[in-house]
Amino acid sequence: MAALASVARIAYLASDVLVDSQPIPSKSPFVETFNTLDKTSNHRPTVISVPLGADPGSALLQSHVAGLTSYVASSNPEVLTRLVQHLAELSSLPVALHLAVQNDLSDVLLLRSSVPFFLVSSTAQQAHDNTLVASRLARTEKKAVVHVFYDDGKDIVDEIGEDKIMPFLLGDKPHARTTSVINGHGNGHANGVKGQASPASLTEELFRAYESADLSTLALVRRSLRPLVQHGANDPRTVIFTLGRANFSFDLEGISFVSITLLNPLPSSHILKYIPASATRVIVLEQVERWSMKWTPLYLDVVGALQQRTSEHRPVVHTGYLHPSDSITSVDILKLIERASSALPSTRLTLGDASSLPERLITESPQVPKHESSYTKILTHLFSDRLDISNSPALVPTQGAHATSPEFALGRVRGQLDQRADLIRFVQTLLAEPTLDKDLHSLLSRWLLAKDDPVKSRTLGSQIIDNLTSSSHSHPSIPNILSLRSQLPALSRWIIGSDAWSYDLGSSGLHHAITSKLNINILIIDTLPYSSRHSADPSRRKRDAGLYAMNHGDVYVASIAVYSSYSQVLQSLMEADRFEGPSVVLAYLPYTTEESPALEVLKETKLAVDAGYWPLYRWDPSKERAGKEPFVLDSDAVKNDLQQFLDRQNHLSQLVRSKPQLATELVSSLGENVKEARKKRAQQSYNELLTALDAPPLLVLYASDGGSAEKVAKRLANRAKARGLTTTVATMDSTPLDTLAEEEHVAFITSVAGQGEPPQNGRTFFKALNAAVARGDKPLQKLRFSVFGMGDSHYWPRPEDAHYYNKPSKDLDARLEKLGGERTINLGLGDDQDADGPETGYKLWEPLLWKALGVDSIEVHEAEPEPITNEHIKAASSYLRGTIAEGLEDTSTGALAPSDGQITKFHGIYQQDDRDIRDERQAQGVEPAYSFMIRVRMPGGVCQPDQWLQMDQIADEHGSGTFKITTRQTFQFHGVIKKHLKPSIQAINQVLLDTLAACGDVNRNVICSAIPSLSKLHAKVFEFSKGVSEHLLPRTTAYHEIWLDKKLVAGEALKDFEPLYGEFYLPRKFKIAVAVPPTNDVDVFANDLGFIAIVDTKGELSGFNVTVGGGMGVTHGSKKTYPRLGDVIGFCTAEEGPIVAEKVMLVQRDNGNRVDRKNARLKYTIDRMGLDVFTAEVEKLLGYKLQPARAYAFDRNVDDFGWVTGEDGKHHFTLFIENGRIQDEPGKDFKTGMSEIAKVHKGTFRLTANQHLIITDVATGDLPLIKGLLAQYKLDNLSQSGLRLSSSACVAFPTCGLAMAESERYLPLLIDKVEAICEEYGLRNDSIVMRMTGCPNGCARPYVAEVAFVGKAPGSYSMLLGGGYYGQRLNKIYRETVTEPEILAILKPMIKRYALERTDGERFGDFVIRAGYISPTTSGKAWYDGMGGEGQYRET
Repeated sequence: MAALASVARIAYLASDVLVDSQPIPSKSPFVETFNTLDKTSNHRPTVISVPLGADPGSALLQSHVAGLTSYVASSNPEVLTRLVQHLAELSSLPVALHLAVQNDLSDVLLLRSSVPFFLVSSTAQQAHDNTLVASRLARTEKKAVVHVFYDDGKDIVDEIGEDKIMPFLLGDKPHARTTSVINGHGNGHANGVKGQASPASLTEELFRAYESADLSTLALVRRSLRPLVQHGANDPRTVIFTLGRANFSFDLEGISFVSITLLNPLPSSHILKYIPASATRVIVLEQVERWSMKWTPLYLDVVGALQQRTSEHRPVVHTGYLHPSDSITSVDILKLIERASSALPSTRLTLGDASSLPERLITESPQVPKHESSYTKILTHLFSDRLDISNSPALVPTQGAHATSPEFALGRVRGQLDQRADLIRFVQTLLAEPTLDKDLHSLLSRWLLAKDDPVKSRTLGSQIIDNLTSSSHSHPSIPNILSLRSQLPALSRWIIGSDAWSYDLGSSGLHHAITSKLNINILIIDTLPYSSRHSADPSRRKRDAGLYAMNHGDVYVASIAVYSSYSQVLQSLMEADRFEGPSVVLAYLPYTTEESPALEVLKETKLAVDAGYWPLYRWDPSKERAGKEPFVLDSDAVKNDLQQFLDRQNHLSQLVRSKPQLATELVSSLGENVKEARKKRAQQSYNELLTALDAPPLLVLYASDGGSAEKVAKRLANRAKARGLTTTVATMDSTPLDTLAEEEHVAFITSVAGQGEPPQNGRTFFKALNAAVARGDKPLQKLRFSVFGMGDSHYWPRPEDAHYYNKPSKDLDARLEKLGGERTINLGLGDDQDADGPETGYKLWEPLLWKALGVDSIEVHEAEPEPITNEHIKAASSYLRGTIAEGLEDTSTGALAPSDGQITKFHGIYQQDDRDIRDERQAQGVEPAYSFMIRVRMPGGVCQPDQWLQMDQIADEHGSGTFKITTRQTFQFHGVIKKHLKPSIQAINQVLLDTLAACGDVNRNVICSAIPSLSKLHAKVFEFSKGVSEHLLPRTTAYHEIWLDKKLVAGEALKDFEPLYGEFYLPRKFKIAVAVPPTNDVDVFANDLGFIAIVDTKGELSGFNVTVGGGMGVTHGSKKTYPRLGDVIGFCTAEEGPIVAEKVMLVQRDNGNRVDRKNARLKYTIDRMGLDVFTAEVEKLLGYKLQPARAYAFDRNVDDFGWVTGEDGKHHFTLFIENGRIQDEPGKDFKTGMSEIAKVHKGTFRLTANQHLIITDVATGDLPLIKGLLAQYKLDNLSQSGLRLSSSACVAFPTCGLAMAESERYLPLLIDKVEAICEEYGLRNDSIVMRMTGCPNGCARPYVAEVAFVGKAPGSYSMLLGGGYYGQRLNKIYRETVTEPEILAILKPMIKRYALERTDGERFGDFVIRAGYISPTTSGKAWYDGMGGEGQYRET
């Protein structure tokens, strides 16, 4: 194989990192050359072998270097499919992909559209030379190059010397390039190009880069390397293009042959050079045997190039298949042209003798390596004729190459199990027939009882078939039973695969099999020898499939080794077969080649098992359900070592107790955390000794996420102390199980998180309890316990979800009893749905606890300390100072004090942590990965270019590298660690922006309509918004003292006096929006206070209608909370507006609920006071009545995308930024693109309340520049569906501490699937407002969307329908709990009906009401009326 060897040689000598696709267990065809060069060459690249089933793209991305990374592989559909996913990232890296093909280019051509350069070599010499070109191109241009070559080229290769290769690669270019940065793709897409460039010019630019590398290679090898090679007639009538291996050495009159070696970039102008005006016919022959589309790639390029000519000068173009034959003659060419002259252009021609083709349709079965047959023989011996290997290589000839994949096997098993379920149903139907023969009835009944018995099911099945075929029974079910006769015996179904499946567990077929709950057995054979365990790529971690499967809890898992314990292998396989559900058996078989002797396999197995590298074990969850130990360790060596360790630990413990003076020496090696824990424990014991009373001590342990359970626990502790009990209160996670075992009386308080899960600070404790129960331990014999749980019985309203109600407390109560604890009083349950919420149940539970402890008769005279609330924190903060400055200096933690965390909100800062890694960090014993979110105050959402550039820089230097446009028309940064807070705030202030009052119980960022076309009106509305914001700004100087070191942005120092807010500020946040009809893009009715601009007949601003009482926040399951739309109460002028805003806010300040924050917003104040009374209070403070409201009309609340010219002649462009996230991602360098635009833009940017962006005030002369940059960075792409353009999502996971489910990261994926439904029914361009939030607080304004999803738990949402298209009507809960499959099942028929039955102009939110799915919401207080759907659509 001269071609393979020469490509392998050049790739090895030219690369810094070399990735080789390694088929298991055979060798890579390139490895022999690599091994030879490793011994003889002075150049040593890093060689990484990637198993054939693993993901090569990930390996390339993780291992790429500044130099050159090369990848060599034989063309394989599975490998190339995995590679395609990463090409967007790889395309801009110095990577050369050398792919060997045989006789078909179909698979490799899938990569063409995603890479800048694509080369094809048809001879071994071409393969050698093009490997040099590809290596040079990738290294100099920093771009991916795909080089495809035929692997059976045997001609003699003139190879270049090793000493010349590296100087050639690193040499200067023959001539300079016209532009410095190129990042275009051969298909015309461009990213990162400086200046203006069209797709055609980018292709030319890339072509010149190829020519430069070609010239360098020509100077080295002295051979022509033209991208298109032509021979034949100079003025041909027929031009034949060939892509693939074609050896046409003859010339024919009137015919020109053009061979393609460069497929990307292939400029149209260069194709046309080879099609002279004399040509009347063009035939494009490609070795593309399997293609999913009608037209092949080169044919489309040729046709596209000819479109540049006028129709009368265009030749007829035919497409054809080029057979990989060396025996094509001139006669064959003439016959081809004759067929073309009489065939339609759309007819696909063929050239070559089909009989010379290999038998492509008869695929050979893959060979099972001889060593691995040891396991298949055992399976055959155990299960004989009932064994079914679902991905058997024997299926390949009939099912294709994918028949051995886990995905195929899983689908096959699912189909078989469905057939067996059908068979059971037909048998049951036949049994119900009263006239059925007695013998047949007996056989069928016995089969039903024994259908899962491996012996009886087969015997009875045979008898049933004999009876049915030999008798004259007539029943509709009989033919069906006979057609499904293969399902009568109970089979043992197995999928057999390699450890390559362990590299991508999260998205592999193995994952789907594990989670399928099907009765399927999976045998994974690991062949990596123990002595070679460190030779794997360290950046590619093979996952522990066994541990992964055990984490699912309902999967049988075993680890076996046939050369270690044969009996354990037999036992494990039989247990796996008996287990009802998925089983994963990890089988060890270490060998390097098929020639590896059995003795070597035996030695490697013994090393691995004895060293603990490959432990032998069995995990059977069914035993746990029976009260037995589910885990069995079968490795004798490991068991002995473990016993010695435990004996030693026991000896040390006894020694410490008998000779305390030795204790210090024995524990001196312990970590600082353990020492500190012991010191704290000693101090605690000392304090208990001093304060002990006759009454029993009480430990109160709590688990709480939102703080409610914590408050109850601390209140309980205070009441216990008042009764004379020595009381300690702590989180559950802070108390180890061995410490709990020493306690006498413990009260547990817990709430619920997510879908019946324990709160975050109790999960480790729950895991410890579960583990102890699984072991059968009873360490809590001394413990007397009581448990109180807090939950919401309506949170999971469906009957099948009812067990999630108060599940942690119920589980805790049961587990403590199993561990030997004695229950002092029965489990207490507090329900949010009760009259007093959880207090109803708590008032019954607490007295029982005092009675059990013998202190119920003690009179308590001292008043209970008042709980500390946000109101206390605000009042004690010294006008928003708190101890923030001191907390910033504390380097021992990444967090601030909890009270300071409340105060920093007023400064625009939220403390958060990375919830994706919260559990991992807790397991490591370190604090959460704390960081902070910073929100900018930017009234009206108008941003100058220098401010944008500063935000971009802050995100890179201090944040997570991205930033977000929020629904409040401002910027938000995430991932800012504590020491970067002050530099970030100072950087924001340097461009005359700030973060003061962006959050907290104050008036927040005032938003206003973007209205790009009405420039004069927007200027006035924007100035009005700024004026209102400045008027309501807090006056404290704390912000400047803490963050700016008392250096004010402008003006004189402010005094500490809050004329509007006072020391308590507002009861809750306060939001203001300014809307300009007919666009309600700010959802003005969803705000506490709204101003609707009224324009007179001359187009001038007359004033504003005033709305009050809007708000989005809700608490799941609490009907005292609800969303509300604002009511119009009158009209004011623009001059009166700031004062009206002040008076509305003051009435809320003085009348809002400061006791219950969940009922503290203005909407509840208005509903409690009454709208008329509230309006009267506002007018009383104003000293005059508001004018009557004036007429207005809204028609939408979505943004108008694209270019628009304003009344002043300036141009404005609205970009689509999905969910407002400004970031660079493959193919979407939006952050970089916006930065480049900001550097040259002379106007401003406007952020929209729908999280999009408008580039405004572009002069006509600047249009080409801005349009060029937009095109260059794909920011002008508005091809998204109407649904996506109308969507919005909040941040949610991983940073938002309130999130219960995904939102920003999930909504685009859901829209992908709903989009497909819309497209199916012709609604691609129809706007449907869909919004999603991760919790019910409503940041993305979900309650006015036509369709909305509000997170309840990971993967679970409330589904709402019926909102008004322009925000004029609240939606309503249609389904309280849905998952993705349910969402799609609900929406598909609904969208279909909407497409078929809607009236002209009818919006989706209006349609679902008219069609009877949901009733309209008439007011906030009536939001729950009719929830769950109407009539036949009502949720039962």
